[in-house]
Amino acid sequence: MSDRGVLSFPLTAVAALSALALAGAARADEKPSYGPPAKWVQVADIPAPPVDDQPPSAQLLLNDNQSLHDTAGSAFYNRRIVKVLKPEGLQSGSRSITWDPVRDKITLHTLAIIRNGQRIDLLNQGQDVLVLRREKNLERAMLDGRMTASVQIKDLQVGDIVDWAYTQEHTEALLGGRTSDFEAMAWSGVASRYRVRLLWADGTPLTWRVTTGFPQPKVSKTGKTNELLVDLTDAKSPKPPIGAPMRFLRPGMLEATTYTGWDDISRRMAPLYAKASELSADSSLRPEIAQIAAASADPKVRAFKALQLVEDKTRYLFLGMGDGGYKPASVDETWSRRFGDCKGKTVLLLTVLRELGVEAEPVLVSTNGGDGLDARLPSAALFNHVLVRARIDGKSYWLDGTRSGDVGAIDDLRPPPFRWALPVRASGAAIEEIVQKPLDRPDTEGLIRIDASGGLDKPAPTVMTTTLRGEGGLGLARALRVAPRADLERSLKQQFSSSNSWLTIEKIDFDVTPQGVARIVISGVADMEWRLNDDVGALEYKLPGSGSGSVKAFPRREPGPNADAPYATAFPVYSSAVIEVVLPNQGGGFSVKGPNWSGRVANVEVSRTAELRDGVARFTQSSRSIGRELPFADVEEANKAARRLAGEVQIVRAPKGS
Repeated sequence: MSDRGVLSFPLTAVAALSALALAGAARADEKPSYGPPAKWVQVADIPAPPVDDQPPSAQLLLNDNQSLHDTAGSAFYNRRIVKVLKPEGLQSGSRSITWDPVRDKITLHTLAIIRNGQRIDLLNQGQDVLVLRREKNLERAMLDGRMTASVQIKDLQVGDIVDWAYTQEHTEALLGGRTSDFEAMAWSGVASRYRVRLLWADGTPLTWRVTTGFPQPKVSKTGKTNELLVDLTDAKSPKPPIGAPMRFLRPGMLEATTYTGWDDISRRMAPLYAKASELSADSSLRPEIAQIAAASADPKVRAFKALQLVEDKTRYLFLGMGDGGYKPASVDETWSRRFGDCKGKTVLLLTVLRELGVEAEPVLVSTNGGDGLDARLPSAALFNHVLVRARIDGKSYWLDGTRSGDVGAIDDLRPPPFRWALPVRASGAAIEEIVQKPLDRPDTEGLIRIDASGGLDKPAPTVMTTTLRGEGGLGLARALRVAPRADLERSLKQQFSSSNSWLTIEKIDFDVTPQGVARIVISGVADMEWRLNDDVGALEYKLPGSGSGSVKAFPRREPGPNADAPYATAFPVYSSAVIEVVLPNQGGGFSVKGPNWSGRVANVEVSRTAELRDGVARFTQSSRSIGRELPFADVEEANKAARRLAGEVQIVRAPKGS
């Protein structure tokens, strides 16, 4: 069973714990209970060790997952029995469970060592159980109020069997008791027994599905109770294919849900955001809104200024205690305390946009599992972030108040990489694709100009100019606002010198335009290594890094589920580079060697040129990705093309006798 999701997206750090936030958190089951499993649980016997000629250090004997679902919530029974076979297995000598004290109730059933047929109880009704609020993500500006119960296993020895079992009862009152379940086959080696058992009564709208590699369950019914069962012996977990998009990396998984559709989630979330965005008549936010309105009547300008207001005047802090996992703070509360999580910042931005006459709505997204989300069963737990989708002149603009430092104009904003979004509407909504297009302008542009006109044996003054757009430019702008310029200069010099040791840096300058475009200019002297080519009897200068043949290839896959899945490729990406060498004697007698080619390698449009004109040797290259996936059948040819291109040397050849 996976952890239940909450809406959060940490982007900044806080220095201290918010006492105010903790004081407002509701209290419920802050300590676990102790006792036997409920009657609906079928308690298994301890299996014999599996047949495994390559066992791991801790061998899995039992992986038992049983759950009961109804219209109010769910109960999840989990039991793991492992045998320590090697000293390395002793490192897993603790057991812990984390829960939300408002929405969860934990009952610990068993923690015991079986040694030489004798059972040693380690729970002792909680005497050795440490219960604490860890706030393990505090440094990421997240306060979730979750509790952790932990037990250190004393006197654990090689050969011991560890038996650990508990039940987690989960209720999501804010969402009408809807719930979901995720079971995944993920372990090392062979498991003696693997069981998944789901129970639900008639009238509970439970649906389920399995992914490739998960056994087909048996579904039966006794009276008014439905049962889904998978029960395997000597089971191996399927391994995901390397390099595949996220949707292919979930083999051996079962998911179940009591949500009736994506629109069900959308409708249930909508009242929470509608209520939270009610702005009081005397709110101190109103003068800020009036100031934006007075500055421009253009809805694009207003929307962007609203985004900057939320980014610049409220900091990020996730508050997940009580109902905070899904329920946003009110607009007045977020504005008055000047901090909020993604939900609070979204409500703040929605309110400002509404008052400015800009159409907008909240949308739920997954920051790390968006690929293939449209094919999964609907569950609120699949989303961990919320932002705003504004509609202006028929175009969607995705506005994220948890970002910082956005400058320029609203049309400079790019769609986020989350793939799918669920609009939050009172009438409900279907999941929608977030469309990303190939870039029409490089994010990174480099120009290196080496002046060798003074002679091959003379120092060559060099200027390196790097232009950064998009996140690269905004990143430098943020750094300039946070750190002293001298510190950044020191860092940039060290960074550049680590990959450009042929250049002795004398000066560095950098700045960012109001549109967020960064420009870094480095001046220095190049150590040009002109080497004699005995085959032609002439000195040659090979451009640093060219012709190395080094390339990051698509790896070949081992057999398994989804082995023929496409490969994920970086998208959208666009970069270009130019190297110019000013030659002695106007280039008389010099020549150049290098590829003059354009074409496609994998999902990348590649262009390379080499020419000598007006006494300057000029080499260019550009790479622009045009897709995020490469078909499996195209991989070997793509690897060959990449190797050929990486082996192409770029050379300036001097006249004989130079």
